[in-house]
Amino acid sequence: MEISVIRSKRKTIAIQVKSAEDVVVRAPYRLTNKEIQEFVDKNRDWILRNIEKMERVKQEEDEIEPLSEAEVRALADEACKVIPERVKYYAPLVGVTYGRITIRNQKSRWGSCSSKGNLNFNVGLMMAPPEVMDYVVVHELCHRIEMNHSPKFWAEVGKLIPDYKKHEKWLKEHGKEIIKKIRFTD
Repeated sequence: MEISVIRSKRKTIAIQVKSAEDVVVRAPYRLTNKEIQEFVDKNRDWILRNIEKMERVKQEEDEIEPLSEAEVRALADEACKVIPERVKYYAPLVGVTYGRITIRNQKSRWGSCSSKGNLNFNVGLMMAPPEVMDYVVVHELCHRIEMNHSPKFWAEVGKLIPDYKKHEKWLKEHGKEIIKKIRFTD
């Protein structure tokens, strides 16, 4: 296991496991090499568990069969019908208007909202449970009120989706699999 050390003006020491070949220790300038090594030794089991977990996840992701381009297009066609209806339903409940709605095959984002009120949604939402899709729709509509993720923003989301954290968790646990499926290889 290769470990690199990055020193900075930070106050605490931290370990970042990016992969089995890329483990980074971020440490304050004041710590000695010996203190850094002791910290790494003390956390070796944690590092190894995280490397194993990352390798397991990567292996699972490698086993996921991507959809064909035609299958992704079919999902997009469905999304172009379903998502605008959900936006139309939720916009008055949030108390906002919106501009254009676009459906995209994105690598990481589930949705976005421009300052002009245009909304973008990921075609992969069609593979999520309906309540997760609704959460993303409400999330983006609430950005028409607050263009940030402040407590005020989350309070707006919580008015309509009180259990939004459950849906965020679902996306974190299953999102990579969906993204992998919609990255067609045809």
